[in-house]
Amino acid sequence: MVPLSLSEIAAVVGGTVVGDGAVTVTAPAVLDGRQAEPGGLFVAMAGERADGHDYAGQAGRAGVVAVLGSQPTPLPTVVVEDVQTALQRLAAHVVAGLRNGLTVAGVTGSQGKTSTKDLLTAVLSSAAPTVATAGSLNNELGVPLTMVRAEMGTQFLVLEMGARHVGDIAALTGLVAPDIAVVLNVGVAHLGEFGSRAAIAEAKSELVRGLAPGGTAVLNADDPRVVAMRALTDGPVLTFGRAEHADVRVLDLTLDRLGRPSFTLRTADTAARVALPLVGAHQALNASAAAAAGLAADIPLEVAAAALGTVSLSKWRMELRDLACGATLLNDSYNANPDSTRAALDALEAIEGGRRIAVLGAMLELGDGSEAEHRAVGAYAAARADTVVAVGEAARAIAEGAGERSVVLAGNDAAVDWLRGHLDTGDVVLVKASRGACLDEVAAALA
Repeated sequence: MVPLSLSEIAAVVGGTVVGDGAVTVTAPAVLDGRQAEPGGLFVAMAGERADGHDYAGQAGRAGVVAVLGSQPTPLPTVVVEDVQTALQRLAAHVVAGLRNGLTVAGVTGSQGKTSTKDLLTAVLSSAAPTVATAGSLNNELGVPLTMVRAEMGTQFLVLEMGARHVGDIAALTGLVAPDIAVVLNVGVAHLGEFGSRAAIAEAKSELVRGLAPGGTAVLNADDPRVVAMRALTDGPVLTFGRAEHADVRVLDLTLDRLGRPSFTLRTADTAARVALPLVGAHQALNASAAAAAGLAADIPLEVAAAALGTVSLSKWRMELRDLACGATLLNDSYNANPDSTRAALDALEAIEGGRRIAVLGAMLELGDGSEAEHRAVGAYAAARADTVVAVGEAARAIAEGAGERSVVLAGNDAAVDWLRGHLDTGDVVLVKASRGACLDEVAAALA
């Protein structure tokens, strides 16, 4: 973070200093005191279950020097009426002060945001100091927390931007207008919140509408709803994908025995071979998006291709691990929607081994079509796995779609017990569900 005294922070956010206003914040802001760094700022949020102000002392022992909150704490504190708004104002101020030497890239889409953010971070950081979203902190708090991590010398800032309502991404681009806007796809994730796929497209398009003057839109050539967003900007547009007209095109895709893709990325005047250390053919599309965004940031294709070969993803995303029993675990348990689950099932099918077992939980926020979507995923899984394990009552429709290949288990403990009794050497087991199902607990127990 750019060093700021508490008095300077108070002036930026319209707050009042309680304590020593000369204290200087030099390290990132955090919501969780356990993640604090010496010299950092603790952002105290008062929620329904816990009040962050109660943990200011803990954060101080970890090295935090000041607090941004709605009431005084034992540490020097900037007191404001609305902590979220204050954090956003601070973030906008920090980035505005760095804009002459900083390129900002925003990434959104119904699925693949975090993986593409990780891929793009690898590409950009190979060329210059880069700050990027940690994990999936892509909302009204996560984005400003990432922004305030930027400092003098940061040349690229990569912001994953999520949405549950029309207007959410517009609010985020109001904090910082991106120079590069990457839109991956328009799927059915959060359909229950948005109400229609058209509304989802509208929400994702806000990233393109929010581009800085002259900024570049990077759009999926394979998704008609995304390609149509080129009409929303007067600036440059780059497309990516497998379509013949894509500016950065995926060709000659093959998978190795662990389902890891190798392919060629081709532009109008050059080509580069990529071997990803990631599982799943769908990662090739994400990589092409990252390479296209790299071109928008003046990073040559061959440099991007080399960087893509070194990438690692955020936790619980297509993690491949050998188990003590001799089986292989594919842990993709962070989140799920119908499209991402199909991609994970394709990856399961591609991995060489014995039996393939798909452990699937509920996919949340799908609205009125939820039961039909779960049944369809179950049928898709049955065509690619020897056994489909549906975990929890909310996932029962998956078992119905999978038919005779299905097993229905009451919850995570039952799933762990069943798997421990059935997994054998050579088996490959996929674990995937929406975040609320907490199937990462199943993966952790197996590992």
